[in-house]
Amino acid sequence: MNVEVTSELIARLHAESLRAHPEECCGILLGTRENDGERIAGVIPAANVAAEPARHFEIDPRVLLAAHRAARQGGPQVIGYYHSHPTGDPVPSATDCEHSTGDLRVWAIIADGQVAFWRDTGKGFAAVTSRIVE
Repeated sequence: MNVEVTSELIARLHAESLRAHPEECCGILLGTRENDGERIAGVIPAANVAAEPARHFEIDPRVLLAAHRAARQGGPQVIGYYHSHPTGDPVPSATDCEHSTGDLRVWAIIADGQVAFWRDTGKGFAAVTSRIVE
């Protein structure tokens, strides 16, 4: 399955990463699921409430719950999550893999001037092909 995303949304993820630097940014990816993948239509930035935000991320649970509630009430679907690696690469870290739940949601990781997309498989993450659409 592929992920479709706009160049404007990619720019927003980069901006969120720069805003939070040297800490990790994080938030929620919103959009729609279709037969051949997902289309990411928006993001909800969230506070990183991790004890060490320069090394880890934890999405503010109030923002997370509100996004899921809104989706259940007909709002945009929660497609996945995003976070940055201020000093790393745009690949899942060992810590990311430890938190893999198998929910098949998409994770966007912003690092080194790139945004890469991954699917949570429950045994780590699998790379997802992304396509820029306007």
